[in-house]
Amino acid sequence: MPDAPPRIVTIPCLADNYAFLLHDPVTGATALIDAPEAAPIRAELDRCGWQLTDILITHHHGDHIDGVGALCAASGARVWGARADAHRLPALDMALEEGDTVSIGRLTGHVIAVPGHTVGHIAFYFPQVQAVFTADSLMALGCGRLFEGTAAQMWESLQKLAVLPGETWVYSGHEYTAANAQFAATIEPDYAPLRSRMAEIEVLRAKGQPTVPSLMATELATNPFLRAARADVKIAVGLPGAGDVECFAELRARKDRF
Repeated sequence: MPDAPPRIVTIPCLADNYAFLLHDPVTGATALIDAPEAAPIRAELDRCGWQLTDILITHHHGDHIDGVGALCAASGARVWGARADAHRLPALDMALEEGDTVSIGRLTGHVIAVPGHTVGHIAFYFPQVQAVFTADSLMALGCGRLFEGTAAQMWESLQKLAVLPGETWVYSGHEYTAANAQFAATIEPDYAPLRSRMAEIEVLRAKGQPTVPSLMATELATNPFLRAARADVKIAVGLPGAGDVECFAELRARKDRF
C-alpha cells in the first residue's frame, strides 16, 4: 500500500483519558502517545491488527504512564520521553529534549517543551499528519492545571503551540471539553464563536462521541487561555491594561476555583 495514508486512532481510557495510536501502513510502525492503562490499548491494537513499535510519553503522571510496563512487556516497543523527567518516567530507550525528532516509520515528530502542568512536559508535533499531541498542556478549550510550573512557563508553552498552522489537529489528553466550555462562558458569555462551539460540544457528547481532537484555529478563536493577550479578555477579568501573563494567571486561578 505505497499510497496508504497514516492513521490516528483515539482510545478512551480510565474515566476521561485519551491515548492515541499513530500508524504508518507502509512500514507497519505504530506509535502510542501516552499509556493510561494497557487493556483498551491492547484491544485496539488487536482490532486493527497492528504491532506496537513505539511509546511516546508526554509527562510523568500516572494516568499517562501506568500502562507502559505491560505494553512494553507484550510488544518490546521503544519508549521515548523527556530527558529532564527520566528519573520519574518508565525506563527510556530514547531521552528527548526540545528540538529533537522522533521517527515513526515514514513520519517525523518534533519535540516541543511545554512546561507548566509539569516542569518536564513535552508535546509531539507531526506535520505530515497535521497533528500535535499536547496531553495536559494545551487542551480543548482549556489548559492543564499548574501543578509544578508557573503561569509564565505555561503561557510561554501555549505560545509555542499557538504558532502551529491553524489546520493542525490538537490531540489533548482528556475529555474535559464540556466543563472547560462552561468555564469559558463565564469569561465571554456573549461571544458568538464560543456559544456555537458549545452547541457542537453538546451534540457530540450527547452521542457519546469525543470532542478531541480539535483544530488549532478553533482553539485560537475560542480557548480563553489562548486569548489572554486580548484587551477584551483582560477587561472581562477585571485587569484592563494588564500584562498577558497576569491575565493568563488570573484565568488559570479562576478555573482552579470553578
